[in-house]
Amino acid sequence: MLKYSLSDTIAAIATPIGESGIGIVRISGKNALAIADNVFVSNDVKRPSDFKTYTTHYGWIVDSCETTQIIDEVILTVMRSPKSYTKEDIVEINCHGGIVALRRVLGLVLENGCRLAEPGEFTKRAFLNGRIDLAQAEAVLDIIRAKTDSALMIGIEQLKGALSYQINKIGNELLDILSLLEANIDFPEEEISLVDCQDLHQRLDKINKKLKSILEGGRQGRIFREGINLVICGKPNVGKSSLLNALLRQERSIVTPIAGTTRDTIEEVIDIGGIPIKIVDTAGIIEPRDLIEKKAVLRSKRYIELADLVILLFDGSLKISKEDEMLINKLKKKTTLAIINKIDLKQKIDKNRITKTFNPVIEISAKSMKNIKLLEEAIVNLVNTGRLSCSEPILVSNLRHIELIKRTEKLIAQAIDSLDNRLSLEFISQDVKEALFYLDGILGKSFSENLLDKIFSGFCVGK
Repeated sequence: MLKYSLSDTIAAIATPIGESGIGIVRISGKNALAIADNVFVSNDVKRPSDFKTYTTHYGWIVDSCETTQIIDEVILTVMRSPKSYTKEDIVEINCHGGIVALRRVLGLVLENGCRLAEPGEFTKRAFLNGRIDLAQAEAVLDIIRAKTDSALMIGIEQLKGALSYQINKIGNELLDILSLLEANIDFPEEEISLVDCQDLHQRLDKINKKLKSILEGGRQGRIFREGINLVICGKPNVGKSSLLNALLRQERSIVTPIAGTTRDTIEEVIDIGGIPIKIVDTAGIIEPRDLIEKKAVLRSKRYIELADLVILLFDGSLKISKEDEMLINKLKKKTTLAIINKIDLKQKIDKNRITKTFNPVIEISAKSMKNIKLLEEAIVNLVNTGRLSCSEPILVSNLRHIELIKRTEKLIAQAIDSLDNRLSLEFISQDVKEALFYLDGILGKSFSENLLDKIFSGFCVGK
């Protein structure tokens, strides 16, 4: 990847491309105000370089301040260094949201001395300039990508520094322990040991428990951040499409009395209990009658294999068929929620046959929406393995953070084991040093250019 200088002044469109009431062109860098002077004319004839910080001004973007060829009517905002998003001078031009106007304004800004920002470069500069740490920078992307209120709140807490505070607190404690260990190693001739082994054990154990507690919330954090794949399966005409529509609270799938109406998978993302769930309505599992049905059944089976959670749907108005038996046997070792549909009709199904394999079994009517709330509660319980809340607030949801915390916890446990086995303090010191290195990696105190490129390449250009 081509490397650019942080001394460059950068610009980008910071809002989604398309028709909207407002679109924003963002400029950041040492020449931001000078460039704004060249393209902006205000009604009071003042220049942006004369504007006070955190002020907005009405005016026009012009192709040349001398000819005043108007490009767009705008509101211009000035945020001076160091109290800005990037800790650099920032100018934001609020244009009309049409693509032509935005591109003309951006093009004009680039012609006057900016370069186009790389993906995530504004946030990258906020990190490199010390306004936020790396965990907070990653939280920005989590907020942008949040699919539910719960995922949004986790991202906001991380951006506020909740995770960073805990990691810094643990890091400072480890640093204090390391200084004692190093002093004892460096001055072995001292008659009195500087290390109280019992106290050291207690301190390391306390850190280990805190790391475990953070990891405990990490599983749920990942679920709230990334969601799960849920597949609805069953033989034809059991009501899979009706159930999808009931969960979505809208008619997404075509529903008819004709078996095999759904001949391909249908995917939607829904929010159930704050958990983003990609729900897939599959074609009925049958003996295929033609090539299209054969491909549909194969695709359904593939989705079932990849699913985190499967809803196996039965028609309560019919006896259990060989297709039902086949699915029961196929799914008995997978996380499965058995649902009996059509309870508004006369029941013929042998419920005991289903309860022998699956628990719980929920009875619903997708058509009349009966017990759909009960089904949603069961989904949440299964996703959380029966545990709806953690003993600690969820601080971590990012896989990179989780992996680094796992490595740290393993090293602390290893240090405790070395202490218990009366090994040399050099071994314990080395474990603590490595643990500190991994914690520093979470906050970006130690990083590589490749790591930054990987993280910020996932951002949009304007952020």
